[in-house]
Formats: sequence, C-alpha cells, structure tokens
Amino acid sequence: MRRPITAVAAVFAAGSLVLAGCASKGSGNNSSAPAAPSGGAGSASTGGGAGASSSSASVPKLNPVLPAGDGKATCPKGLSIAYIGAVTGSNAALGIAIKNAAQLAVKQHNSANAGCQVGFKVFDTQGDPSVAPGVATQAINEKDIIGVVGLPFSGESKAVGKSFNAAGLVTISPSATDPALAENGWKTFHRDLGNDASQGPAAAKFIQDGLGAKKVCVIEDDSDYGKGLAAQVEKALGSAVTCTDDVKTGQKDFSATVNKVVAAKPDALFYSGYYAEGGPFAAQLKQGGYTGKFVAPDGVKDPQFIKLAGNAAAQGAYFTCPCVPADASATFAAQYKAAYGAEPQTYSAESYDAATILLSGIDKGNTTRAKELTWTDNYNADGITKHIQFASDGNLAGQPAIWSYVVQGTNIVKYKQIA
Repeated sequence: MRRPITAVAAVFAAGSLVLAGCASKGSGNNSSAPAAPSGGAGSASTGGGAGASSSSASVPKLNPVLPAGDGKATCPKGLSIAYIGAVTGSNAALGIAIKNAAQLAVKQHNSANAGCQVGFKVFDTQGDPSVAPGVATQAINEKDIIGVVGLPFSGESKAVGKSFNAAGLVTISPSATDPALAENGWKTFHRDLGNDASQGPAAAKFIQDGLGAKKVCVIEDDSDYGKGLAAQVEKALGSAVTCTDDVKTGQKDFSATVNKVVAAKPDALFYSGYYAEGGPFAAQLKQGGYTGKFVAPDGVKDPQFIKLAGNAAAQGAYFTCPCVPADASATFAAQYKAAYGAEPQTYSAESYDAATILLSGIDKGNTTRAKELTWTDNYNADGITKHIQFASDGNLAGQPAIWSYVVQGTNIVKYKQIA
C-alpha cells in the first residue's frame, strides 16, 4: 500500500478557515504554564451513548483551557500552526477527524481574538511512513509554522521525529501510541494521550476479566503500531494466547488467517491494526464461522470499520482506546457536529486539546518555535479530555485512562473505563 509521494498543503488564512469535513524541559520568558481557568464552559461530562455500560471510574470534572482564551490576545501577523497527517489514503477517516478538530480550534481562536489571527495549514501524509518525510520537510521549511498537531500514526511519526527535533519544531500527537516514540531523545515530541504500554495490558485484562475469555488469538498487521501493540497484549495475556498470525497492509483475502482462528476455537480474538484491514477481516471471520468475541484497538475504532465489516459482522465488536469518549465535552461535541455535520470521532477531542495548547502559547507571546516548544514542555492545565502535563520524554505525566467501546447498531458507543 504505497502511493506516489504527493504532499497537499492547504493554507487556511486567518479569519477565512474553510470548515470541511512531570518534568519540564526548561523555562523561558512568557513560557510558564497557564493556570486552568475557573468556570465550566466545555467541561467534561460522563454521559455516553445509548446502552453504554456503567463503570466505577468516570471522566473527572475539568476546567479546560479553551481555544478562544480571554479574547484579548495580540500577536504578530503571519504565524501558523499545522496539521500533518492523513487526509487521503486507506485510513484517512482517522486523520480527517483529527484535522477537523484542530481546524475548529483555530477558527474559534480567530473568531474570539481579532488581534491575533493564526493561520492553519494542512499537509497530507496519506498515513504512509514513506511519504511522511517529504511532507514533514515541506512543513519544516515554512517558517511561519511554529507548532504541529500530528502526526496521527506511529509509523509515520517514527519516520519524521528526527527531522522535527533537528528543526526545533514542536509536535503534539493526539493519537500515535507506540511507546518507542518517546524513547528516541526527541525534545520536540509530545503526545496528549496514553500509549500502548498502558493500552496493551488494559486490553488483555478487559479480554480476560471483562469478557471472560480463556483462550485468545492475537492477530497483528505489519505496521509499527500493530506489531508493538500486539507484543504488549501477548505479553499480558501470557498462556491465554492460543494462536497468533499476521496480516499485511492492503491485504484483501484473509482466508488463511480465518481458517487458523476458526480451528483454534478461541473465546476472543484481538486484532492489532487499523480499520482498513480490520473491517474486511471481521467480515471474513463471520463468514468463516468464527463465533468468539472480536476486540480491536483505537486504530480500528472508527465508523469505517462498521462500513467495511458490514453490520452483521460488526455488531458486538469491542474496542480499546486511550481516548476519552467523544462526548466527554458536550459543548465540543455540539460545536464539532455543527461545523462538520458529523459526530466527533476517535481522537477528535485530543486533537482539539493539542491545538489549544499551541494556540494558548501564541496568546501568551510565544511566537517563535523555540518559545512554543518551551511553552509546551511546561504546560500544566486542564483540556477537555484530561489534565495535560508532559513528562521529559514527551509522554503525558501520570497514568492516562483507557476506555472500552462496543458497536451497537450503526454506532460505536462507550462501554466502560478499563484502566
């Protein structure tokens, strides 16, 4: 699944955005972390979709920093932030939901702050690690860009992290979960969600304790994300793993793997990959006579999974995700739907928080790449998803929550918090 290198850079000028589908690393002038504001606009709720199961854990009450700020910001003309990630390609739906939320944050900021109009640029990597380096270089060379929301996928993040680090251009990924990304010494890398070192054990515990599975098959794709998460799940499941297999990006025929799974008769299967292959795989499992539980991670948790699997095969599929429910902020969910005519999806809210961090830095006078990086390093405030503070390696400080979700009808609804 390798396409020709084509980078699409779309500049959304300030005020004319087109809405379409606990360690710090230093301090500097105007770079101290913001205090979370009082008041509850956009604060988190614990509401979920119809049929959502109750849980002893809940989304904490938050007082989030919002993109509009106090509406009094002033900044120089010609500053931009960027989204770099998939807009096209087989897993584009995940990237578009992330791009849309960041774009919404910039629009809200600019609408509220006449004296600080921030541009928004979009660079399409197609989610492809072979395409991402050229696209990243293009963005790095555009000096008005002082912060990046992205990259969404772990493989492409791995391919470009060194370049961003050399350029001193801060990135905040709302979705790349490979633990190894924080082990490269990149000072510019940040993510505002948990990683697979947390998701893997939580998924294993959910499969065994939550679903009662005694025998489990683990199937992985060939991406860095898929292989890394599968290793975490297998380790946590231990002797409960009774079969394993791997599939390829772009694969269409899963009959050999289906036969292997059906012969093993597991109680549950964990598919570690993305929806582009996960959907057809689930459909072929159903057709092949598999009757156990289907469980997959955040890379599969998208309405496109239901479309590709077909309604019958998708029903009752479970997902694990280090993302909060999309309705955690009812205000954000309503604003997103009004802007795009669709509900926010996996990592939309995390992307909104990532963009807000960069925008609030600009509002506080951090108008160079170096200052924006220091601002992000020292950030310590609530977002709409969680309290956000970064450790020295760019991971979130503390222990981020992991949630489970389930397909009911044509929707993916909140099930329960599992870690």
